[in-house]
Amino acid sequence: MNMELSHTQTYLRSMTLLREEVPSFKKYPFHLPAVAQFERLDFHPKVTYIVGENGMGKSTLLEAFAVALGFNPEGGTLNMTFSTAETHSELHQYLRPIRGVYKPRDGFFFRAESYYNLATEIDRLDNEPSFFPLPNIIESYGGKSLHTMSHGESFFAAFMNRFGGKGLYIMDEPEAALSPFRQMAMLSRIHELVNKQSQFIISTHSPILMAYPDSVIYQLTPEGIQKVELEETDHYVIMKEFVNHRERMLGELLEG
Repeated sequence: MNMELSHTQTYLRSMTLLREEVPSFKKYPFHLPAVAQFERLDFHPKVTYIVGENGMGKSTLLEAFAVALGFNPEGGTLNMTFSTAETHSELHQYLRPIRGVYKPRDGFFFRAESYYNLATEIDRLDNEPSFFPLPNIIESYGGKSLHTMSHGESFFAAFMNRFGGKGLYIMDEPEAALSPFRQMAMLSRIHELVNKQSQFIISTHSPILMAYPDSVIYQLTPEGIQKVELEETDHYVIMKEFVNHRERMLGELLEG
């Protein structure tokens, strides 16, 4: 999908699939509709959302984008090199990122499903002996081991403390452990960081997180990738229908 978007602080302008180099579109992950129809995706200079039903390939795409940019498949900063399990696809090998004029000073790949592994690696690195008095990594996450917090608290600690601005932040389902209130707080934090010249690429199921006004939403469907408005996403439509017509929908869901 081609869409011209420009901004002086855009760090990642687009991602192109080198289709002529793909060995086969009949095997994973190239057989997924979102990948099979993929040519180029243009990123909003502030916030880009990738949404869709389970199994459409959101995490696969986001992971490939992150790895193509040099991030660890399991998440973290560009300096994180740990590996718990080699489960990422080869899609990143066939992607070509088009970067902006400016280079981000900060960057992070936040991945909900492997956040525990990241927290464990931070504790391990901080406990390693060192010949030089260096500050613990955990200080940049709020100073408290992420394993000593609830799942939601540890997620939020990263958003509030580790993300500092002038950064490129790729986030895969960050709402996974957040209450609706925390999701709204996160939306506010995203706005703060956008105002500090940051760019976000977010995969999410949350209509709350999708609501940032200065953004673009790409919905993954069996037909490929479509640019949509918030009100056109399945997530928004279903949630609105359920809230406004709860009794009727419950009757349909639970009858029999």
